[in-house]
Amino acid sequence: IEERIALTIEQFKKVMQKHGIELIETDSGFNPHFHDAVMQVESEEHKEGEIVQLLQKGYKIKDRVLRPAMVSVAK
Repeated sequence: IEERIALTIEQFKKVMQKHGIELIETDSGFNPHFHDAVMQVESEEHKEGEIVQLLQKGYKIKDRVLRPAMVSVAK
């Protein structure tokens, strides 16, 4: 069963790639056009306003946002 699930996920990723749908990157820093900051957390390792954690993946097609990435940011 696990192999079938993995195969289905891979096929889904190929279809998304074929239609130009991409994941929104979170390692490039917070961008209000692509990220939705749903909470702020204390963090000694991160600067203020920097993404601490990805809570939900976001997707875009070219430069149009389909769903923003939900993230938590440092206070």
